[in-house]
Amino acid sequence: MDNQIVIALTKGRILKETLPLFAAAGIEPIEDISKSRKLIFDTNHADVKLLVIRGSDVPTYVKHGAADIGVSGKDMLLEFGGADLYEPLDLDISKCRLMTAAMVGKELPVGRIRIATKFVNIAKAWCAERGIQADIIKLYGAMELAPLMDLADMIVDIVDTGNTLRANGMEPRDLIADISSRLVVNRASMKRKHARIQQIVNSLSQVVEASKEKVDS
Repeated sequence: MDNQIVIALTKGRILKETLPLFAAAGIEPIEDISKSRKLIFDTNHADVKLLVIRGSDVPTYVKHGAADIGVSGKDMLLEFGGADLYEPLDLDISKCRLMTAAMVGKELPVGRIRIATKFVNIAKAWCAERGIQADIIKLYGAMELAPLMDLADMIVDIVDTGNTLRANGMEPRDLIADISSRLVVNRASMKRKHARIQQIVNSLSQVVEASKEKVDS
């Protein structure tokens, strides 16, 4: 529907930090998302619905217009392609770093190296920019195990506190990108539904700025 605004939210940790922002901006689901198995939720606005999906799917839903607006980690946008999306706002939540990591004090082999990661496209781009020859090994979890079991020389992964790396004898090396959650908008939707979408963007922007000012004070 031309007057319907569909917002795709990332489930998990990002969702827990996103919902309070939206509530402060005046948009709330009419039922408790955490207690429901539903994927589509009505809100206190008749023209706004929320989708709760995997973070890796948010850019795709927004890019193809199945959702008008999305909340996605910058890592997902870099990995799955956010270039076609309008990115009007950094929500300043779920902040972490995307980094390389390797065993503490261990020199990387000369020549071709092996990198384990779920961020295959990011790793390939990072290597290409530096002229590094690498075999990229895709894993879906427990990245720290790959160097321990000699599956890879290094990993590319999200680093928050670094505690998991240290517990497994690893250390962060190169910063690839600072990560936070971003508001993204389908470009066609921004044209067709500009007034309503801009209203939502402005409301969220005011909430984010107020939150920053509170932290600074």
